[in-house]
Amino acid sequence: MKGGGIRLGAGTIGIREKSILSIIVFIVFFTFLLIAGSLIKENELFVDLTNIFAPPSSEHLLGTDWVGRDMLLRTIKGLSLSIKIGLLCSATSSLIAMILGIAAPLLGGKADLFVSWLIDLVLSVPHTLIIILISIACGGGLKGIVIGVTATHWTSLTRVIRAEVMQIKEMDYIKISKKFGKSNFFIAKEHVMPQIIPQLVVGTILIFPHAILHEASITFLGFGLPAHEPAIGIILSESMKYLTSGKWWLAFFPGISLVAVSMMVHSIGRNLEKLVDPKTAYTRSKI
Repeated sequence: MKGGGIRLGAGTIGIREKSILSIIVFIVFFTFLLIAGSLIKENELFVDLTNIFAPPSSEHLLGTDWVGRDMLLRTIKGLSLSIKIGLLCSATSSLIAMILGIAAPLLGGKADLFVSWLIDLVLSVPHTLIIILISIACGGGLKGIVIGVTATHWTSLTRVIRAEVMQIKEMDYIKISKKFGKSNFFIAKEHVMPQIIPQLVVGTILIFPHAILHEASITFLGFGLPAHEPAIGIILSESMKYLTSGKWWLAFFPGISLVAVSMMVHSIGRNLEKLVDPKTAYTRSKI
């Protein structure tokens, strides 16, 4: 150890190296969850009434539930489902944010005022309420959750992209392109998109934990996924009936795993943010 860094051979571990390493570890973990959850079939979550409410043991690491189903399998299946929903919602939200965040400043005038008004309108109403109303209107299920979460999670990223595009719009090469008669679509595709990709990627990742937590909370309240789905929200909702009788493992392990996944994804977003920021990308770690 020398000069405030960690020696590995001839080099020093900096924020860039630590960020890349942590991102790789988290991606491997999430890939494992997705694959493992997809490989668990419905018939593996079988009912075993002779083994109900078994506490955590070597046979059932996370115990069993009120009908004898293995909680480890249910938790992995639920996390896999939540990750898939989170990926879909964050991708669609980012697509909306990208389109509106680029179009509003480039078109200017009434278009920019309308997008700003729309952002303020969505932010003025609690997300949970909007998601519940949209989910009910769509008949619940996966479609209602995805539409509801997507409709409420594009606003913050839109503001970031819009602010970035407003700065880019004042650059000399943008003004020269306009004088040469280039269209707004050409300017957006050739000049603006390459500049906002870092913000778009980081913003998409940071939307993810909000999406899965909102999905779980709405499902927990009974307005989201149907009861036969092994979602974390449903598992937590079912467990509330048995907590007072000491069946703590029914809620503890699924709940802590959902929070852990959310924190990991948030950490990935922050580490990517450090990587794309020139001020921190090559800073050496202090110990």
